[in-house]
Amino acid sequence: MFKLGLIINPVAGLGGAVALKGSDDMAEKALALGAEPKANERAGLALNVLQPYQDQLTIYTVNNLMGERCATQLGFDVRLSYHCDHKATEAADTELAVSALLAAQVDVILFAGGDGTARNIANAVHQYCQRYNSPQIPVLGIPAGCKIHSGVYAVTPTAAGRVVELMLTKQLVTLTEGDVMDIDETLFRQGVVKAKRYSELQIPSELRYMQAVKSGGKESDELVLQDIADAVIDNIRDHSESLFIIGSGSTTAYLMSALQLESSLLGVDVVQDEKLIAADVTEQQLWQQLLSAKQARQNVQLVITLIGGQGHIFGRGNQQLSPRVIKYIIEQHGGVSNINIIATKTKLTALNNNPLISDTGEHQLDLQLSGYLPVITGYKDQVLYPVASPE
Repeated sequence: MFKLGLIINPVAGLGGAVALKGSDDMAEKALALGAEPKANERAGLALNVLQPYQDQLTIYTVNNLMGERCATQLGFDVRLSYHCDHKATEAADTELAVSALLAAQVDVILFAGGDGTARNIANAVHQYCQRYNSPQIPVLGIPAGCKIHSGVYAVTPTAAGRVVELMLTKQLVTLTEGDVMDIDETLFRQGVVKAKRYSELQIPSELRYMQAVKSGGKESDELVLQDIADAVIDNIRDHSESLFIIGSGSTTAYLMSALQLESSLLGVDVVQDEKLIAADVTEQQLWQQLLSAKQARQNVQLVITLIGGQGHIFGRGNQQLSPRVIKYIIEQHGGVSNINIIATKTKLTALNNNPLISDTGEHQLDLQLSGYLPVITGYKDQVLYPVASPE
């Protein structure tokens, strides 16, 4: 029997939709603002892939929302290796759970969370291996957090399930080291991105399904960024009656600077007729903007960029752009043409021909967004680039 270790951080990603830009030490505030936990749902997408193999594996996990409930609801044979006695789970629970799973000699640890969870996992793995002089086992992340810079995550939850499926069916899967990265969330909420490498974990490296470490920093070629900004500004001027939702990222921040508007950088802003209508909005605030636009029969366009080195356009650092928000935008007259993707050709080339990735959390929506979409790469200059999901 294949022994799958499972750990879910139930508060991972809570801060995203409510514009807190992280969940570390922010769970209570996020819930008070109306955030809805999604980590168990994301873990379920990974486990769905493994349902045909239920007679071949046992899931070792933690009680309640840290793994037991999700795995049991999907019909898996579940064994509890660690019991969390309090309702509000903590980083210590994750680390103790890792030690328990390693003691149970699981074949791989599958965990759902963000960069903070990856750090907890890595810390516990290294401490256990050092204490007992034991080799590392493979660890694989299901992306469920607000920020995912680390190279230990699959590109989507379903992709994580595919990687475990390859291991379960005894196919050759290369093991390599993936960097565990994280940022200073206090600086992050002030608009400063400062990421660093904390550790590494052994991961099953199936390149179709695994994401790269996020490459940070602003583009150095300001002339190219200005050309891109000019192209979008022309569109804003041509549609002065329309709302423009401006996503997060340094490329979109340059656009806001060119408009002489203050940018949230790591948040989502709303612009109309070159004026800032709303700054750093939550998902609920953005939805209210859309409802008002609908009542006024006002068109809405979205301007987003991709995460350098990874290629994600949805599902990383912009959870305010929820499935209902995206569907509203593309269900208007204009469809996916209401989504303006902006990026330099340098950033696209760095993807090494890998597609852009949509990880909205809704499979059918991701399929709807798949295909070749135009990417604005300069003034009156665009390329067709594939959007796809490796699952």
